[in-house]
Amino acid sequence: MRNAGNETRPVPLAPRAVLIGAARYRRHSYGSNHPLGIPRVSLTLDLIRAYGALTAKEFSVSRPATSVELERFHTREYVGALRQCEVDGKVAHRYRQRHNIGNFENPFFPGFFTTPATAAHGSILGAEMLLEGRIAFSPAGGMHHARADEARGFCYINDPVLAINRLRREGLRVLYVDLDAHHGDGVEAAFVRDARVTTLSLHMDTAYAYPFEGGGVADTGPLGNAVNLPLPRGIHDDEYRYAFDRVWPAVLEMSRPDAIVLQAGTDILAPDPLGKFRISTQLFLEVVARILADAPAHPDGTPRILVLGGGGYHPLVLARCWTGLWGLLSGRDLPETIPAEGEALLRAVDWDLDEDEEHFPGLFTRRVDVAQGGELRAGLREGVERLLDTHPLLRMRPRG
Repeated sequence: MRNAGNETRPVPLAPRAVLIGAARYRRHSYGSNHPLGIPRVSLTLDLIRAYGALTAKEFSVSRPATSVELERFHTREYVGALRQCEVDGKVAHRYRQRHNIGNFENPFFPGFFTTPATAAHGSILGAEMLLEGRIAFSPAGGMHHARADEARGFCYINDPVLAINRLRREGLRVLYVDLDAHHGDGVEAAFVRDARVTTLSLHMDTAYAYPFEGGGVADTGPLGNAVNLPLPRGIHDDEYRYAFDRVWPAVLEMSRPDAIVLQAGTDILAPDPLGKFRISTQLFLEVVARILADAPAHPDGTPRILVLGGGGYHPLVLARCWTGLWGLLSGRDLPETIPAEGEALLRAVDWDLDEDEEHFPGLFTRRVDVAQGGELRAGLREGVERLLDTHPLLRMRPRG
């Protein structure tokens, strides 16, 4: 039941969920004219606090990950190059060529190593909190494209891989679910030969979107533990719900996870300038709620889930969505009406695309959007059924 006004339901003295952040995220990153040169984690935290929905016990601060921690996935040469570039204040030509850094895609900026290293530790810390019996949300994480020795797609350090590796060292079977509009290729590549990790990615078809390769239905990996569902442009709430509801139970049954790592990129939402979908905030949260409800649980019933951030290039839409996500994780029933303090925060954000955008109704005053419904296209149905019928492990599941 929704509470009247802007009051939120109190949480227990020993909260089940922890939000991981750091003061560093208030610094400008990625430089000017970059899609990620916008406030994201800081704006989300400020909006959550405007709701009065974050206590001191629910907040944890991350530090930069050490070289030892980072080298559990990344090469020593690559980690050393990132560190050296930050010390030098520039990217040497040899590092640019070898590691794909210092260009427009993955630019140099102050904190070039320390900022992503802090996000990486946040995700590792989140995995440790999961092991201790709590839900963790690390919104600075979710950088799913990075490879062991190079940056890709705005991602320098692959924190989802590091978090999953932490869980794997405890012997857990892990299901990685990637809701980002872009294929979670870096995470998939890291675990295609680990039968105890399953990756599920629902994303824009790479025929028209980054990374422009892989991510098709036939991309299952040598062990069949990768599940990919490329989706057409303009997919709306009804189509996405259909696809998720058909695929999710089969993947859950196939993977039999001990824990779930969820990458919650918001670039699938309709207003996102880099996404090509028509998904509403409430459908996004509906999907997250389903994953949360179906997640394996600790003995006290707390879901064994770690939630990471990811893509998202409309700061206002992202902050509204991740605030609702935190409400789900922390057990709060947040009002849909944004508090006056939160509205002022959103209206004060200045970002490059703001001048070209028509503000849709409720952008500053409502936490959710107008539903994006429509007919189910035949091609979408065919793609979903083809995945279920041809995937080497999904097709073996019991029917009926």
